[in-house]
Amino acid sequence: MLRIRELKLPVDHTPEDLTGKVLRTLRIRPEELLRLEIRRRSLDARGGELRYVYLVDVEVKREQAALKQSRGKAERAVRTQYRFPEPGTERMERRPVIIGAGPAGLFCGLMLARAGYAPILLERGEPAEKRARTVERFWLTGALDPSSNVQFGEGGAGTFSDGKLNTMVKDPVGRNRKVLELFVEAGAPEEILYENKPHLGTDELIGIVTNMRRKIERLGGEVRFGCQAEDLQVQDGRIRGVTVRDKDTGESGSVEADQVVLAIGHSARDTFDMLKARGVPMQAKAFAVGVRMEHPQEMINQSQYGPGYPASLPAAAYKVTRQTGAGRGVYSFCMCPGGYVVNASSEPGHLAVNGMSYRARAGKNANSAMIVTVTPADYGGTDVLAGVEFQRRLERAAFRIGEGQVPVQLFGDFCSGVPSAALGDVEPCIKGAYRLANVRELFPAELSAALEEGIRGCASLIRGFDRPDAVLSGVESRTSSPVRILRDGHLESAVGGLYPCGEGAGYAGGITSAAIDGLKIAEAIAKKYMPCYD
Repeated sequence: MLRIRELKLPVDHTPEDLTGKVLRTLRIRPEELLRLEIRRRSLDARGGELRYVYLVDVEVKREQAALKQSRGKAERAVRTQYRFPEPGTERMERRPVIIGAGPAGLFCGLMLARAGYAPILLERGEPAEKRARTVERFWLTGALDPSSNVQFGEGGAGTFSDGKLNTMVKDPVGRNRKVLELFVEAGAPEEILYENKPHLGTDELIGIVTNMRRKIERLGGEVRFGCQAEDLQVQDGRIRGVTVRDKDTGESGSVEADQVVLAIGHSARDTFDMLKARGVPMQAKAFAVGVRMEHPQEMINQSQYGPGYPASLPAAAYKVTRQTGAGRGVYSFCMCPGGYVVNASSEPGHLAVNGMSYRARAGKNANSAMIVTVTPADYGGTDVLAGVEFQRRLERAAFRIGEGQVPVQLFGDFCSGVPSAALGDVEPCIKGAYRLANVRELFPAELSAALEEGIRGCASLIRGFDRPDAVLSGVESRTSSPVRILRDGHLESAVGGLYPCGEGAGYAGGITSAAIDGLKIAEAIAKKYMPCYD
């Protein structure tokens, strides 16, 4: 198989144009081309000319001749094939338990189920389809279910996000590709396998995670919804089970297990409290806080693509970062082209926001978190959960100034420090009720100043980014976990048999990286144990 890089074509090209480009590059006839597979496609807008850039693998009849005829434009394709490890030699007496059915838990569970380990997944929230109805009801009425919301439930927080699947995780063994292939097996479109910045909108993710769960069940696994892990049962330094509470009955019970995966998500604050009380080693870590910022999507399209861009192009994305004079980094995060700001609260009396897109990204606004990093030095205290309390302080303030609704402020008023009295030309696209307020007062003065300076500086990157009527919503506080649950070289906690996993444990930062970490934990368990239990 041969690989060709940097094949450039106009954005309005046809599949036949791509095939023709390959034939000309290899100098072969059409009948000599056996197979063409797109491995990567990205959009290049540099130099004012919009082009798609491809990396393709091809099979041809006379490979050596085609390689020579390409005059250095082709090479031998080297592919990394993901391999799940052979089972270990230690006997697994009980089924492994996974706490959480977000990306980390689902992918860990799916890989273990495929290998015959029949895992049990415990999820405090609801199945994805039922959860979606609960979330829509919350956005319409404000009636929050603390167990099933934007943060908790099947699919995790990523289900109500832009569904981005790109990651910066280094991947020498092919886990990233395997995650994408498993998504496709569950119903995702095949183009996520080659798009440079693939994404799945909330509307697609709901069905996809449902299909993944059903496959786990068909393979002998089990998923228990409305089942919250309240405590760990530890004996002689090893995990022996999980104490659980049934949401419907309120009754507590026990699930025996010698291997427990903590895929709890970044918002499982009550679980963090329990882990601290149990003496599970954790450490505070840096995270970021800020606001959601909305601009007209057309403005972003014009900036990224130029005037007169083809209507066939997708809603444009951006990534911006600036350094303030005081040395703080301000940057965009989880950018949602054609998306919505959503009320992402999970605790009564607290209010947090996030961004979400549907697959089509057809909303009239672009939104992104504009955030600034905070460290233990910023939020003070020596308690390992001081960052959690800092998040809660911000969220309580947001709930208060918005009177239970999402507080909204124009950027010009944010800079002046006055509550907004009216909207400008940018009308918010928000899932959930919102109220004009003074978002600036949510933050300590140094963070507000950093956000203002950073956003103003981004106008040099995107014209109009600092427009006075751009809409800010607060508070974006759940960018990542405020703690790291420590694990050793075998991915275990100091509590034997306990495997911290994914974003909540501090080892991931999005859907794909969390899923990759789920694969790593499944591999670690499989390497040690054979899938035998009573």
